[in-house]
Amino acid sequence: MDFLSNLGLGFSVALTPFNLLMAFAGVVIGILIGALPGVGPPSGVALLLPLTFGMNPTSGIIMLAALYAGTMYGGTITSVLINTPGESASVVTCLDGYQMALQGRAGPALGIAAIGSFIAGTFGVVLLMLVSPALARWSLAFGPPETFALMLLGLTTVTLLTGDAPVKGYISMLFGLMLAMVGFDIISGDARYAFGIPEMMDGIDFLPVAIGLFGLGEVLAGAEAPKGQAIPDVRYGLRQLLPDAKDWVRSRWAIARGTLLGFFVGVLPGAGPTIATFLSYALEKKVSRHPHEFGHGAIEGVAGPESANNAAATGAMVPMLTLGIPGSATTAIMLGGLMMWGLRPGPLLFEKNPDFVWGLIASQYIANVMLLVLSTAAIPLFVRALRVPYACLMPIIIIFCITGAYSLKNSVWDVGQMLVFGVLGYAMKKLGYSPAALTLALVLGPLAERALRQSLIISDIGLGIFFMRPIAAVLTVAALAAVGVPMVRAMQAAARRRGAAS
Repeated sequence: MDFLSNLGLGFSVALTPFNLLMAFAGVVIGILIGALPGVGPPSGVALLLPLTFGMNPTSGIIMLAALYAGTMYGGTITSVLINTPGESASVVTCLDGYQMALQGRAGPALGIAAIGSFIAGTFGVVLLMLVSPALARWSLAFGPPETFALMLLGLTTVTLLTGDAPVKGYISMLFGLMLAMVGFDIISGDARYAFGIPEMMDGIDFLPVAIGLFGLGEVLAGAEAPKGQAIPDVRYGLRQLLPDAKDWVRSRWAIARGTLLGFFVGVLPGAGPTIATFLSYALEKKVSRHPHEFGHGAIEGVAGPESANNAAATGAMVPMLTLGIPGSATTAIMLGGLMMWGLRPGPLLFEKNPDFVWGLIASQYIANVMLLVLSTAAIPLFVRALRVPYACLMPIIIIFCITGAYSLKNSVWDVGQMLVFGVLGYAMKKLGYSPAALTLALVLGPLAERALRQSLIISDIGLGIFFMRPIAAVLTVAALAAVGVPMVRAMQAAARRRGAAS
């Protein structure tokens, strides 16, 4: 009864006219911010946080949480339509979402992303209510060794992102790890590989790289074709642009797996939605009956990661509310807002401020419904952008890329980085290397290095620490198996071919 009464209290708070308005404003602004390359959820929440200081704390957090959910879907729009990720969690969506758009199926891609996001977000809120304290205690068991093992497992998904060229995928990953080492050393503070350039002291930012590799690189590849990228002409009614029964059959388990995986990864401090989407994509390709379709327009490659990123966004609130530990960069900014409002996150927050906590939880249900209605209703409008001739669309995409890179720090240096990586992305596409593998390594590299260095500092047995702690041992063995098993199979196949030839 306490649970039902608390939930009733939450809806009585969330359904007030002003809080409904804040949730609606957060969703709309979040979709727009997510669709702008280079802005992303942390920047959007940071920009709107000062506007909430004059509000009631409950109204302020409702708007910020709704904005967080909106940005998770907003990044899908540009990923599917123009192959330019709005933020890091949308990178994986480019792989199959844009290919679906080239096949005239941008509507089903956006539709399954919206529906998967709604299911994942709603189910994530249910888990947030039911199992927050237990999951919070479990997440405390994740120290540096467990974090490094998880990042190592994430890096092994490279083999599933590169199709038939795993060696080129590992080369791309190693180059990404090299780029991730540019800047100040996290332990000693020494500058590494900056070559005396002040702008490189802070390292190479992820977003200019991703925008260049995927957005500008695709434009250069499309400009090479006689008529650019040919988009099939399709009808633009809502019925034709939503997923059909076949899409549902193929996506239903991908959504379920993405939801569960995303939520539990989101609970882990520092993991966040990005690694959840990569792990979800790798899982779907691994269990699929037709893995050869991934990278060529498989709808499961959109449904799984898009469900995972929304579930991870909800899961990241578990350690923030119950332990005061941010689960992602966005919740770290929200945590700062809670401190400024005079609220102390932790186990006592549910007891001392039930109207705040349960109002936030109830508002997430409402925000997910608003997001579903707004996103599905706007799909025909989004898809109509593909009717623009590619010769006219190319300069628009280039403008998006430039403004997205510039808006990160208001720096021309970032625009220059984006242009360099745009040319590199074109070359990688032509030569068969994987931009996704490079991007994955650039995102996870700093996190993995920090966790590795911290683990070795606290360890008396060197690398053995990754096999002495149960969770770290399981994850490390899984990562080594993910790399070793395909290599052994390839060696056995080569031996059999040599034996047959002789």
